[in-house]
Amino acid sequence: MNSREIDAATAQLLQRYGFEDIPFEKLKQQMLRGELGEAQNRITGKVEPPEGGDLQALPPLGSDLRRALTERGQEAMRRGEVAAVILAGGMATRFGGVVKAAVEVLDGKSFLELKLEDIAAVAERADATVPVYLMSSFATDEAIQTMAEPLSTERVPIETFSQFISLRIAPDGELFRENSGALSPHAPGHGDLTFALRRSGILKAFRDRGGRVLMMSNVDNLTATLDPAIIGAHLEFGAALTAEMAPKEPGDKGGAPARVDGRAQIVEAFRFPEDFDQERIPVFNTNTFVLDATAIDAEFPLTWFAVNKTVDGKPAVQFERLVGELTSFLDSAFLRVERHGPDARFQPIKTPDDMDKERPDIVKALKARGSL
Repeated sequence: MNSREIDAATAQLLQRYGFEDIPFEKLKQQMLRGELGEAQNRITGKVEPPEGGDLQALPPLGSDLRRALTERGQEAMRRGEVAAVILAGGMATRFGGVVKAAVEVLDGKSFLELKLEDIAAVAERADATVPVYLMSSFATDEAIQTMAEPLSTERVPIETFSQFISLRIAPDGELFRENSGALSPHAPGHGDLTFALRRSGILKAFRDRGGRVLMMSNVDNLTATLDPAIIGAHLEFGAALTAEMAPKEPGDKGGAPARVDGRAQIVEAFRFPEDFDQERIPVFNTNTFVLDATAIDAEFPLTWFAVNKTVDGKPAVQFERLVGELTSFLDSAFLRVERHGPDARFQPIKTPDDMDKERPDIVKALKARGSL
């Protein structure tokens, strides 16, 4: 890449958010040689639906097993072994350019405030301190830091760290320019998570203090609360990663658990072989994980995907990686959770139109948990 093509302000932005850690030139050349693209995204191994033992159901509320898992999770919290990670990065585009974490959802409170209130309530009940790590992006970092500072408490101390940054390119490999003439930076996906945690020093500091597990969820999924029973289930499984799976409903799009060459892992929808009937898998990935802090402290060879976009009416390509692919490298468990009712754990709000649709289920679940 010719450095003269990059203006001083963009160069400063790239340096601040770790562009040097993105193999940009290599990915661009791979795309131009036809080694990256939609045709190459498909998995070539033997893909089969998950087997019966691959999915474990979260025990129902009120059951003895649920209470036992809850106590186990609370004990881990009291020992300082648990932290929460909230993904609040991305490009801040779906809510009219407003950072989603700051959008008001219920009773004058934002996504981020509601997520943090839940964690504080759980920590209080467990008589524990639960750190929260917020992953921002270059597009959301300043807003997230401004929001987080007054919300950090002794019970729920908050730290922020940013995912990486990259640049869009045109289909011919030239740097993509928006209609204004400016270059077009983008956030390269939540697959940045483990790399960014390590780069920030947060993961090492957490482990050095005796930290053991991290519960990761999206800021826009308010019912993906910090449930001690989920932590307890993860510890019971003994896996390096526990991924929550929700029942599929019409119109759902996303990854799902499948066996690839005999290994259970999350396969993104666009990676399944074209002749594979994805409806054979009744659940899909909610992007809520419990992660073993030691196991994720490694350099994973995650796949980079060339993703076609339309920006200012023109075709563009951006390179992304996805956190769910960690399941192809780590011993993983898949936990089936509820989608509706007081134990619901998947009500994502991706656009303003989702607000009214999901709000009743969100209120019902958060009230049942004492978060509202």
